[in-house]
Amino acid sequence: MLQRCLDLLAPALERPGAVAVDCTLGLGGHSEALLRRFPEARLVALDRDKEALRLSGERLAPFGERATLVHAVYDELPDVLARLGIARVDGVLFDLGVSSMQLDEADRGFAYAQDAPLDMRMDQTAGVSAAEVLNTYPPGELVRILRAYGEEKQAKRIVSAVVREREKEPFTNSARLVELIRDALPQAAKRTGGNPAKRTFQALRIEVNGELSVLERAIPAAVKALGVGGRIAVLSYHSLEDRLVKQVFAAGAATTAPPGLPVVPERYQPRLKLLTRGAELPTEEEIAENRRAAPARLRGAERIREDAE
Repeated sequence: MLQRCLDLLAPALERPGAVAVDCTLGLGGHSEALLRRFPEARLVALDRDKEALRLSGERLAPFGERATLVHAVYDELPDVLARLGIARVDGVLFDLGVSSMQLDEADRGFAYAQDAPLDMRMDQTAGVSAAEVLNTYPPGELVRILRAYGEEKQAKRIVSAVVREREKEPFTNSARLVELIRDALPQAAKRTGGNPAKRTFQALRIEVNGELSVLERAIPAAVKALGVGGRIAVLSYHSLEDRLVKQVFAAGAATTAPPGLPVVPERYQPRLKLLTRGAELPTEEEIAENRRAAPARLRGAERIREDAE
């Protein structure tokens, strides 16, 4: 879906001197594609993962001063732009979720398919780990997290087993948690939806990194940073993220006028134009090529008006 993202952003980034923001730098694949496709654009790229910044810095070194890499969480975008003296940007890209690097490095603890320390922090220098969440959160809070962030119907069963086991010995590694989940779930629940630990691991990762609360702040901030004619493209990987993006875009594309006005004044007109009809999905070919693309949902919008004073 990278190509589709570039096509969505193209009308805004083909202008000389355009500023693009990659809010989720990762290993720099999207950033490199942006810099190659739009040779007159400048890029600002953010990531909270210092190892990702180091590796992508090597990858993007040939582009010199056209690329500015910043250690920051993407809801810090307004502060980053202020520090760089950038008032408005022309394009913003979000590729949400866990980067391939984080999934593939066993010691980060994101993947349930291999045994690893239960960490899951995208920035390993800050915050609490997944093990700390499992070992210290009250049972009711753990149930809420698994239901809200993992959409896990068996949250109570899993948490009961976690609480029983953590009293014997604190959790440190992923394999023990995966085994516990397998044992806790009824047979019917194990037959659907892939690995039975998937939803619990997603919930823990979102909690550890504050992903939804960060995203709630980041998407409106990114829209606000766009100049008129600027465009935003967001790739989400689960329904919770996609719902947040959809709500922000829909609100921006709606009139804020009181009902019944014969003519809608300028200040009530929509600020955004939607560029995708609903969420666009990856093609079967892309999924065959990259299994991790399967849950991706793409939404795009264009800034068509300044905020009302």
